[in-house]
Amino acid sequence: MSSQPRHVEPQRRSQRVDVVVLGTGAAGLAAAVTAASYGASVALVEKGDKVGGTSAWSGGMVWIPNNPHMRSKGIADNVDDARRYLTSMSHGMIEDSLAESFLVNGPEVIRWLEANTPVQFTIVDGMPDYHPEHPGGCVTGGRSLECDLYPFGELGEWAERVTVGAQNAKPYFRMSETPIGSPIPVRLDPGELARRKAGNLRGVGQSLVGRLLRGCLDRGLVPVTSTAGRRLIVEDGTVVGVTVEGPDGELDIRASGGVVLATGGFEWDSQFVRSFLRGPLTRTVSLPTNTGDGLRMSMRIGAALANMREAWWVPIADVENEEGDTYAYLIQADRTKPHSIMVNGAGRRFTNEAANYNSAGAAFHVMDAHTFEYANLPAYMIFDAEFLRRYGFAKHAPGDAGYEWLTSADTIAGLAAKIGVPSDALEETVDLWNKHCIDLVDPDFHRGSSAHDNWWGDPAYKGTPAATLGPVDSAPYYAIEVHAGALGTRGGPRTGPDGEVLDVDGEVIPGLYAAGNVMASPLGMTYGGGGGTLACGLVFGHLAGRHAAQRAAG
Repeated sequence: MSSQPRHVEPQRRSQRVDVVVLGTGAAGLAAAVTAASYGASVALVEKGDKVGGTSAWSGGMVWIPNNPHMRSKGIADNVDDARRYLTSMSHGMIEDSLAESFLVNGPEVIRWLEANTPVQFTIVDGMPDYHPEHPGGCVTGGRSLECDLYPFGELGEWAERVTVGAQNAKPYFRMSETPIGSPIPVRLDPGELARRKAGNLRGVGQSLVGRLLRGCLDRGLVPVTSTAGRRLIVEDGTVVGVTVEGPDGELDIRASGGVVLATGGFEWDSQFVRSFLRGPLTRTVSLPTNTGDGLRMSMRIGAALANMREAWWVPIADVENEEGDTYAYLIQADRTKPHSIMVNGAGRRFTNEAANYNSAGAAFHVMDAHTFEYANLPAYMIFDAEFLRRYGFAKHAPGDAGYEWLTSADTIAGLAAKIGVPSDALEETVDLWNKHCIDLVDPDFHRGSSAHDNWWGDPAYKGTPAATLGPVDSAPYYAIEVHAGALGTRGGPRTGPDGEVLDVDGEVIPGLYAAGNVMASPLGMTYGGGGGTLACGLVFGHLAGRHAAQRAAG
């Protein structure tokens, strides 16, 4: 009698560490470098083939009220004012314990990063909060910070393994020198630009990510790329690790301290977008790897969700770069300048064009009760020859040629015909706008009534309404379609004040943490100021990494 061969299950590959961090954006890198500094062994895992996540594509600013740089410059601020400010805009959507943790710990996280990593911040001079006239708002600036240029040669072979997006494809600028972080972008002297290129001196989100990455590398933390989190490993209700999948197949990583989810949002998962977001999303300025992996893994084990309808909303245009390629461009300083307006498909203005991008982006969600269509889509930015002469558009500086990709016409009626809006309505809208500009008052949407609007406008007018109110009356006229977009989503698992993920009963799921856009945002639906997205990631990444490391140490 012959014996049957026994089937032997192949032994699963496994690894043991103290802390696993999934994601290498600002939140993940902050979690990893913090955990390692507190003595933990750390596995740092990245889904993409390069590191940095959407943080590396971003402007790199962080919004931290009462930060130490404000004090060093004599700018008064305190937690009470910041709390009043957020509360004034929250509509009850902020969890008090999370907001308090963000506000109280934010300044200390800045101090810790500057003392323990190459990260160093400076104030973005003069940049007001996004709603500066609200109670507790900051009118004269100080809460928004950025990193100076960073020599990427310090990263060695990792210098070219940091992802670069179309928005910052030439990252040799500080955020305060770009159209996203300054009323008037700086046109660098050719010699200075050549010096920065030769030294690979990078600003914006590249600088922040590069500095955090160097801090990780200095502690022996080498990211594992092209490897995605698949399933959390749970024993007796406690997360004890995660199964990841890379080029060599699956690997179980056991972690005595816990797993930190820093995997970004879900804006690239069409089903999640349809299921959760409160309005349309047709463009994103984030990495396509943001498909809700961390959200999906946490949902499987009973995590409570919050803030799921919200994203960091932005108006986006499809812009052509110098090479003739089209990319999604976040319209920020452009739409705040004089000689421009935005209109909907009916040819009517529908919002304060100079409002912060989150508020302007949310205006696309208005539903027409009669037609049951989105009232403000499609939308168009309308501007004139004087606008282009003074300000340029997108990354094209004043005086540049090569605007063939814009729709243009010699008359407003001709422009209306080309973009498909009623010509009589658009002519009436432009005429009314031009009359408002004579009076320097916008009675319809109050453009120019906020310090925010006027700071982002033309600095030649020194913060007056004329900085943003200017007639559209110089032919030829131009239009570009504006799309409903987002920097990323901001809903996900609810967390405690140290980033501990909570279950549907409000109890901590031991061993699981979340930070950055994967978590339910501590700011709810609010956007306090420039850098609010990255600030939450840094603060809760740090807190989660510290808590997980201390948990591993017992």
